Amino acid sequence: MKILERREHDFSSKLRQKATIQRLKDYIQWQKDSGHGSSRRRIPAFSPVSINLDLTSACNFSCPFCVDSKLTNSGKSLTLEEIKRTIDTLHSYGLRSVILIGGGEPTLHKDFEKIVRILKSKGLQVGIVTNGSRLERIEGVVELLKEKDWIRISIDAGLEGTFGSIHRPKGKVTLDQILKKAKRVKEKNPAVSLGYSFVIVWEGVEINDHRLSPNLHEMAKAVELARDFSFDYVSFKPCLIRFEESQRETLLKNVDRKRETEISREIKEELKKAKAIAENKVKILESSNLKAMLNRETKRIKRQPKKCHMQYFRTVVTPFGIYHCPAFRGIDVAKLGERDGYLTKGKFKESLQTMARSIRTFEAEGECKDVGCFYNETNWWLENFIHSDQGIGILENVEDDNFFL
Repeated sequence: MKILERREHDFSSKLRQKATIQRLKDYIQWQKDSGHGSSRRRIPAFSPVSINLDLTSACNFSCPFCVDSKLTNSGKSLTLEEIKRTIDTLHSYGLRSVILIGGGEPTLHKDFEKIVRILKSKGLQVGIVTNGSRLERIEGVVELLKEKDWIRISIDAGLEGTFGSIHRPKGKVTLDQILKKAKRVKEKNPAVSLGYSFVIVWEGVEINDHRLSPNLHEMAKAVELARDFSFDYVSFKPCLIRFEESQRETLLKNVDRKRETEISREIKEELKKAKAIAENKVKILESSNLKAMLNRETKRIKRQPKKCHMQYFRTVVTPFGIYHCPAFRGIDVAKLGERDGYLTKGKFKESLQTMARSIRTFEAEGECKDVGCFYNETNWWLENFIHSDQGIGILENVEDDNFFL
């Protein structure tokens, strides 16, 4: 494979890019050697390819389906100095991309613009996930963003009333305001990729005894709005719930096969309408777990290998510490270090050794059995390659393109 296919969730191809293939080879060889009794060999000293960087826990929305609701508005933020030193360290070990996301709303951080400038000064690819309430802050730095960078706005509705009930903004924030500001951002820098994020909520979804407002039948309307307000794509993904007892993100837990079939049929019908409206002007992206759900493969993506290999290639840096998976943000079993775990090269090496232990001891097969993992296919590809007789020499690199994991 010489040319990278532009598939957002083709993570195995991303790992085979020219800039990342050596760490992939070194990791596989480290695992193969460990399996042959050479466990004393240290884990290869590379940074993650990509990190999720949570700037702050502050959020001005109260979305009932937020999987990080226990962390939001806890008064914690990373300081500008912590962020700068973390990025300096990781960049020196090969960091390629940063996604500003999670835990809270990144544009509420007082140094948001300075942080974006720091990231771009390092030549890193940057993704920004925002609720859209403060797009003027993104507009202030959008000229720094390049063709491979992106902004994704969590809208999750096609109608004003649904937007309000789903997000419960604090203060006067409307769907119409967000769409108009988004169009202005895109006009200011047409090169940046602008995304309309839509978490699909079907009838009957409950979280903590609160029934969510369904939005499934607004998927086509969302695509129409995206087309009219200059978005490049609409990203559809199924609603995930974090249950109290497990604290893990789960997909379709406690939903029987018959109801799952009904939900999938409704979504397929709406997707068909949405694609007709897109008119090849707006790209429609379906998340890997949504595709699995629609193909009746939910059980497959919940069946994980014993080890999570992808934690070596991407981590989550938060004010609460460093975690090896977005689905386990804030959960101790997935914690690789405190918030200072990447501040210096010494701290980085300590966190790397903790990761080596995590790769050996974190039982993904059991811990992630309800997650519906985005990285399921790539984890299995790595697992099978490591336990095969194939040597790393057969791995061919592809062109550098997209480093987001």
